[in-house]
Amino acid sequence: DLRSPLITIDGFCQILQETCAPRLTEEDRSHMDRIEQAVIRMRRLIEDLMSLAKIVRAPMQRMPVDLTMIATEIVDELRATGSPRSAEIIIAPKVMAHGDLGLLRVVLSHLLGNAWKFTSKKATARIELGMSLDAEKKEIYFVRDNGAGFDPGFADRMFSPFSRCHSQQEFPGTGIGLASVQRVIHRHGGRIWAESKVDRGASFYFTLPRG
Repeated sequence: DLRSPLITIDGFCQILQETCAPRLTEEDRSHMDRIEQAVIRMRRLIEDLMSLAKIVRAPMQRMPVDLTMIATEIVDELRATGSPRSAEIIIAPKVMAHGDLGLLRVVLSHLLGNAWKFTSKKATARIELGMSLDAEKKEIYFVRDNGAGFDPGFADRMFSPFSRCHSQQEFPGTGIGLASVQRVIHRHGGRIWAESKVDRGASFYFTLPRG
């Protein structure tokens, strides 16, 4: 239902571009480009909302999960699909967790993808996945970077759907990714939080119950 109007808008926009091409001014073409970009953004938003809904309903199958292996695969994909850039990626060895393999991949995909995006303007990006132990010897997993960061006062709203602390012009996105991450972690019975300063990078921490 949500996609249908977009298909119509996109279709008629393309028809106008093809049939009226000789009569279109530069301003007209600019308006058409804006319509197409808005359609693309809305399509991405719908897809992200559907993914968020699936995460809430998806059945879970808990097992030992190798986060090091998953993170390595995701980073390889980011390097392959993005433009060449200087980035130091540090993935700690043998980072293991207990949970649903597919859902934990969603977590790392969003966290590492965000780190990749928000370090894109750095001369040399630095992204790290690792694990530490708290005072009770429980595992705390983290993804940190040296990217754009955000205002610490925004940390409590970071995981709400549609919450964004950067403009579309700076860093495109729908504001659904971190909401999805939080729901996955909460479904596992863990918790997640973030620490950052503007232009000083960001760190995302999460916990998962042991198997």
